[in-house]
Amino acid sequence: MKLVRYGQPGREKPGLIDAQGRLRDLSAVIPDIGPAQLTDTALAKLRRIKTDRLAPVRGKPRLGCPIGQIGKFIAIGLNYADHAAETGAPIPKEPVVFMKAISCIQGPNDAVMLPKGSVKTDWEVELGVIIGARARYVTQKEALNHVAGYCVVNDVSEREYQLERGPQWDKGKGCDTFGPIGPWLVTRDEVPDPQKLGLWLDVNGRRMQTGNTRTMIFGVVKIISYLSQFMTLMPGDVITTGTPPGVGIGRKPPLFLKKGDAMTLGVEGLGEQHQQVVSFKR
Repeated sequence: MKLVRYGQPGREKPGLIDAQGRLRDLSAVIPDIGPAQLTDTALAKLRRIKTDRLAPVRGKPRLGCPIGQIGKFIAIGLNYADHAAETGAPIPKEPVVFMKAISCIQGPNDAVMLPKGSVKTDWEVELGVIIGARARYVTQKEALNHVAGYCVVNDVSEREYQLERGPQWDKGKGCDTFGPIGPWLVTRDEVPDPQKLGLWLDVNGRRMQTGNTRTMIFGVVKIISYLSQFMTLMPGDVITTGTPPGVGIGRKPPLFLKKGDAMTLGVEGLGEQHQQVVSFKR
């Protein structure tokens, strides 16, 4: 299934994309797509719905983040060897973990806003993993049983804030609008192997990133098992798993986003995002 949330910010309704690619309204069936709707039992009930009985949604409404009530937005850094190389960083021996602020989350096609005074805002296409069952000290063999589904994430980053203003990355990762998620949550039954997915990102129609999750240093099962040793993963938590090479800071000379730029990005089978870059506004 492809689950979505659509409508104005803060007023999104639950929906799904049917086999013909049409948006159907789920609000008569469930109140939202949040932690309670991400369990295996809840998803199994949704799969039994006859989609042609759901009301079609007219027009092209805004798509919001496909998961509501996200508790944690966890990120993995330097998880592709060639990306680590382009940034001059050593290959990590353990996953590099940081947090993105919940307040940065937005819909997949909402504008990305440059922070006030920013000169080094960068792009990062990534595979997102949505947790569906509580995970605490889980093994790699058990890890995927705790996944509700997958999504596209743009881990937008301000490199000066991230790398030049202290040792913690979080300042450059959690700015408002820096967490586009979606367009939809694709349930794990439709992604038999999360380590065989192509990723790509364009800026102004120019291909910047091309990669595949098979080249991750730490795969999805390792990441889930590893994180669960340090924190309990809960339904609705989102993990974004790192980016392939081609980011702006790795270019010679470096290239960063400016007002008016357009980003288009996607992950194989998980849909596309489209964002316009705008200047800071209160």
